[in-house]
Amino acid sequence: MPQPPFRADQVGSLLRPAALADARARHRAGAIDAATLQAAEDTAITEAVRRQRACGLQSITDGEFRRDWWHLDFLAQLDGVTLVDNSGQKFRIAGQSEQPPIASVTGRVACSGPIMAEHFRFLAGVVAREGGPGAVAKMTIPSPSMLHLRGGRAAISRAAYPDLDAFWDDVATAYRVAIGHLADAGCKYLQLDDITFAYLCDPKIRDNCRANGDDPDALPRRYAQVINAALAGRPADMAVTIHTCRGNFKSAWVAEGGYDPVVEAMFSTDVDGWFMEFDNARAGGFEPLRHLPAGKQVVLGLVTTKLGELESADDLVRRIDEAAKVVPLDQLCLSPQCGFSSTHHGNALSQDDQWRKLERVVEVARRVWS
Repeated sequence: MPQPPFRADQVGSLLRPAALADARARHRAGAIDAATLQAAEDTAITEAVRRQRACGLQSITDGEFRRDWWHLDFLAQLDGVTLVDNSGQKFRIAGQSEQPPIASVTGRVACSGPIMAEHFRFLAGVVAREGGPGAVAKMTIPSPSMLHLRGGRAAISRAAYPDLDAFWDDVATAYRVAIGHLADAGCKYLQLDDITFAYLCDPKIRDNCRANGDDPDALPRRYAQVINAALAGRPADMAVTIHTCRGNFKSAWVAEGGYDPVVEAMFSTDVDGWFMEFDNARAGGFEPLRHLPAGKQVVLGLVTTKLGELESADDLVRRIDEAAKVVPLDQLCLSPQCGFSSTHHGNALSQDDQWRKLERVVEVARRVWS
């Protein structure tokens, strides 16, 4: 049986159905209790599993339907992490005023209890009942490097961590514990969502790092090291991938630039594959893929989740052929460039657009790798 990542794969988040968005709004307003909200989430996730399988996908997620933010809902459950307003990196969209909060380290980082393990356990149960042969429940969590890049040294308590080496040791340990809880819940396919590598391709982000007291030339290797330490001891049958992203908030983005400054460090991470954005010129060309290690996969994010227009199957095949001139076709897969709803707000496309795009990914993958 094929192992993750799959020829046709996906990043993970899905647009929230209207009924779920209404339930979450009513819960925030105090109109319904947590149990009623959970029932609405369970219903929405079950239907999303059916729709994903109907598209032909093997990797099945819960759409991140129990989260408001792709990363903050997880990070905020770590000991020593507090969410604060963000006045730094801005998403590039006209008239955009709302910005995601930032994770600030105010104490020693640890994982004192399971984080989202029950979310995964529910998903796995639905996939087992509804998914059919070949379906694999996929869990997405933020990369450990997400505790550093956006705020940098300036967002890490010097009282708790006068020495950053101790910070990274604690982060890796906390993640090993959290990943262990997910493994105990049955997780066999884990994705670390990581903006850091792609952000560090952008000169403006690199300048921001320096302002925060960090060296952007050293950060990619440091992030790779902490990811590897976090994954140490994971079960041998757990496939792990990294998704790189230049920002995805209400169809807005933050960073731009090709992968050349970071690709060697990124490819030193001990994972089975990398989801890499290549949906437009902001990501540069395929040339950095020449550094791809033997036996590893790159999932080409060629289908945009920021706009509703459906990509041409012929155009996608042509771009895969271009990438195959740099690395063997057998080391390539296809997916959307990001999730469809990294936050509860969603992107500027419809539910129908979303499902058509996922169907197109499966259609093209079957055509290329049949």
